[in-house]
Amino acid sequence: MKLHRKGRAALVLALVAVVGMAFRVSWNALRDIAGAVGADDTAAMLYPFVVDGLMALALIATLVLADRDRTFALRVLGAYTGASLVLNYVHGLVPELHGRTVDWGRLADWDPANWALVLLATSLPVGSIYFGSDLVAKVLHHRPNPIPTATANAEESTEINRKRSTVDLPVSTPGPITPNVVALPRPVAVGFLKSTVPAKPLPQVDPAPFASIERRAVAAESTRPRRATGRVPAVAKSTRPKRTPEQLLAEARQVTADWPDAKVTGEGIRRAIRTSPVNARALRDTILAERATGAAA
Repeated sequence: MKLHRKGRAALVLALVAVVGMAFRVSWNALRDIAGAVGADDTAAMLYPFVVDGLMALALIATLVLADRDRTFALRVLGAYTGASLVLNYVHGLVPELHGRTVDWGRLADWDPANWALVLLATSLPVGSIYFGSDLVAKVLHHRPNPIPTATANAEESTEINRKRSTVDLPVSTPGPITPNVVALPRPVAVGFLKSTVPAKPLPQVDPAPFASIERRAVAAESTRPRRATGRVPAVAKSTRPKRTPEQLLAEARQVTADWPDAKVTGEGIRRAIRTSPVNARALRDTILAERATGAAA
């Protein structure tokens, strides 16, 4: 629930009042600490602005920045809040600081603690310069996240309307279609569906003109046998004389004399003596029969 504009303004004014009163309470402590570490009257008067002023600046930066820059501003705010708390605590423990009767540069009786407190008090102004400049630069270069455009919102709205049921749509859907009953001579009721929604007339589309296909005469295929267009060249003619069956058998016996029975095949004889497959198979059978007869004898 968002606060009213007047309520938010009152809340901001209350915060400013609380911060101002807290700054006034911390004023004396930080001023006395600054005087104890060697600051003059003017520097001691300005010292509280260095510490508490940077805290206010870091607080404003956390409200503007985002992501890593906001984390950095929160760390600076926490570090300077802790430092101010420590200095105020030391001011409450050492009564001599109230009347400025403490020795110069002496904030604690134990030397290591005194050295740490003096280092803390003197380093805060330098840290304010560095961290304050960095925070201001980050705020000036900060770019807020872009607001979604109207197109994205329109797409989201369309998607939401698309997922809504038909009951939620502003336009009511047509009622249910009821079947019509036709009375026949016999006591039989025949129902048929008839749409109650009139169909929109469609414009008549003229057919596209097309060109007629012309018939062309095709020459009939001739049934007469074709003659040779020329003489067969002499190179194409076989010059090898025709061999008789006895000559083929003699050549096959000579070629397969040293072949084993497994190698004596019709294809092997055909390639060896260059004859037809029929003659090669006959020669194979003859040679194998002769080998079987010779082995039996």
